[in-house]
Formats: sequence, structure tokens, C-alpha cells
Amino acid sequence: MNDIRTRAEALLAAGRAGEARTAARDALDADGPDAGLFLVLARAHMAEDDDSHDDAAERAFREGLDAFPDHLGLLGGYAELCARTDAFERPGRSARGRAIAARLRELAPHSAELRRVEAAGSSVRAGAKDAVSVRRVQSFDAAAAFAAAATPAEAAERTARWAAQAPYDRRLAVLAETTAALAAPGRTLPRLMLCRAAEYRLLGAALVALLVVLRVTVLPVPSGVTVAVLVLLSLPDLALRRLLGRARDRAAARAADAVPAETETVAEPEGFGAPELQPVPRLTRREAVFAGAAVALALVAGGVAYASSLAYPRYQVVAHDEFRGARGVDLGSLRGAEQVDGVKESMLWMYGPATGNDDGEQLVVYAAAGDLHGVRAQDVSGRYGMLGGLEETVDVREDWAADAGERGGWMHCARIAEPDQVRKAVCMWADRGSLGSVGFVAEHMGRAEIEALAADVRAAFLRPVGD
Repeated sequence: MNDIRTRAEALLAAGRAGEARTAARDALDADGPDAGLFLVLARAHMAEDDDSHDDAAERAFREGLDAFPDHLGLLGGYAELCARTDAFERPGRSARGRAIAARLRELAPHSAELRRVEAAGSSVRAGAKDAVSVRRVQSFDAAAAFAAAATPAEAAERTARWAAQAPYDRRLAVLAETTAALAAPGRTLPRLMLCRAAEYRLLGAALVALLVVLRVTVLPVPSGVTVAVLVLLSLPDLALRRLLGRARDRAAARAADAVPAETETVAEPEGFGAPELQPVPRLTRREAVFAGAAVALALVAGGVAYASSLAYPRYQVVAHDEFRGARGVDLGSLRGAEQVDGVKESMLWMYGPATGNDDGEQLVVYAAAGDLHGVRAQDVSGRYGMLGGLEETVDVREDWAADAGERGGWMHCARIAEPDQVRKAVCMWADRGSLGSVGFVAEHMGRAEIEALAADVRAAFLRPVGD
């Protein structure tokens, strides 16, 4: 019976829950009740992390307790199962768990079984179907092992000794493989990331929050930079996940190889010096503090970004009867300002010879102000922005992104040729509180002169409120 029980326990420890159930049930049917086999059978059902298997685990516990009513392992396992049950979905099982825990507390108030029960409600399981929990358990165990050792090499040596003393224990095998991998030369960064995961996530959140705030306030950080930072922050984490996954694979193969064959005579595992690893909390206090700080940073950055996205500079549109030595004519009936969402006031004036005045330059000026916080660079740039309509009536010879100057925002200019082959320039600008354009004859003007004239027009016809 001991050989069969040892093999069933080894199968369960190696993660082969189905085979462990088969071995335990066959032995119980053939040889009669055995507390250890009932415990293996129940825990092998619990390992599946499934409602139907939890029901089967409860039946196994109750069957075992009928034969061995004061067995600490069966009492502790049953109480642990009940503690992990949702009290709303299974109120009866939850209530039974409290009664069983009270009985266990009466029989063995300082037992390891009772400690596991008390931790069950706030801990995570390393179920075979729950990869996240498996990785969580792996990371928690390895971080604790490194923290308890003077050097990484000492931690790897210690956990290797524990795993050798309990060869069927898959969790100890995972721990030994993980510490060995992380203690290897050149693994300082992934080891720090595992042991200081909360700090790493907070640092990443702070950096991303800073970029978001800068992008929407004082410094227009390109979105590509934010994406690049996210990728760079993710690469070390992905490498660590891959390393942990390989350690789990090696541990699974190692634990499986240690399982004795059915015909093999085995002794009980020694287990001397191999500690019982602590239950894994869902969230440590330290992790909760750092996670809260990261969430607070995200909320602050999101709030600043949202407030900035709604904010816009206030301008007053100023029409001039005379500009650059030429009288102006109001073409307001042609401007169609109502077509631009958010525009509160606008003007469209022409200055120069076409107005009947032979003096000065010919300029056509459009200026508008209002809540234009949704305007972006693409709305004024290239043939798909505000310049796009020009191609329908004129020949666009070249276009370029111009310096927007002190007012900020975006400006785009183009050289065009009208049907009469008169060479002109058109510049369009926008920020989140204004937009406008100016067109003029530019036969012999360079880019710098064109941009300077557009900047003068923008400054003259849009006055910041409060100036």
C-alpha cells in the first residue's frame, strides 16, 4: 500500500493529476480505505480547478473522513477546498468549511494544515489550467528564495538541495530550475525584474505617464516615441516570461522522470531539509502599495491628458480695413464658417489690387477662432488636409510643413499656379483655438519669405484674448 500511495503522491506532485486519481482510486477499490490515498484522490480533483472536479473532491474528502474522522490531512484539505469556494455560489460548502476548520483548530491549533486553510482564501493556486497563477507562484517562490539567501548562487544551491530531497514535488522542482536559471552569469537584470517586479511596473507606469503629460502639454512628444518606450519596456519582461516558461518545462520533465514505475518498489521521500513552501498571497502589501501608486499615476496622467485635450487657446478675430498698405474688402458672404465645427467667429477679407486699389500686395485672408481642440496636424498638412481642395482648381507645384512660430500648432504652405499661370503661395495654419489661411502672389519669394508673411498675417488677424 505504501508503494502505491507514494507513486500516487508522486504523480500528483509531478502535475499528472489524472494518473494520480486513477492510481489512488484503483488502490482504494482493491485494498480498502487508506487516508493518504483519499487525500491524494481529493487533491488530484482539486488540481483541475473545475466545478465538477471540486464536487468530486468533496465526495472523496467526505468518504475519507467517514473512515478516518480525525485525520489532519483530510480535515485540512477539505477545509481548504471549502475556503476557496465562492460563498455566494456554494453557501452550504462554505458553511461546512467553517465547521471543519473549527474542528481542525481544536485538534491541532498550530498545525501546518491549519495555516494552509487560513491562507487559502487569500492565496492563489498553481492549477494546471491557470498559467497566470502558475507563473505567480513561480515568481513568488523564487523572489522569496533570493531574498532569504546571501547570494544568488546560495539561493540556487539551497533550492536544488530541497528539490533533490523531494524529487516528486513539482513546485520545488520549478523553484530549483528558476533560481538556477536566474543565478546564472549575465542574468542580473531578469533577476532584479523578478525580485523587484512591483518597482519595475511603477517605473514603467511613471515613464509612460510622463510622456503622455509632456505630449499633451509643453512638449509635443511624437506618439511613435511613446510606442517605442512601451516596446522597450516590454522586451525585458517578455524575455523574463520566456525564461520562466522554460524553467517550468524543465521542472515538469524532471518531476515526471522522478515518478516511479508501477512495478518499482519505492521508499517514502526523505523530505529532510525541504521546507513546506508558503501559500502564495494574491497580492502582498508591498505590491498593493506600488500597484496603487501606478494606478494613481495613470489616473493623474489620464486626467491631465483629458483636460489638455479639451483645452484650447482663446483668440479674438481682428479684421483690418487696411493691411500692408492696401485697403480691404469683406468677403464674409463666401466664407462658410458654419461648415467648421467649433468656430465661434471668422472673417474672409481681400486686400490689394483686386479691390480697386493699385497699391500694396494682393492678399486673401481667412481667420477663425473657437473651440477647435480636436484639430490635429493632419488637418492642415499635405494633399489630404486643408490643402486637398486646391488640387481641384489649381496646379500644386510643391508643399511643405512650415514653422508655426511662437503661437505653436501647425502650419503648411504650398506653391501653386492658377489657370492663368500666375504663381502664388498659400499657407494654412491651425492650433486648438484658431485656424486660417492666406494666399498671395509669390513669383520671386523663397520659402522663408512665404512663411514670414503667413506668420505676420496670423499674428495680425488673431489676437490672444487678454492681450
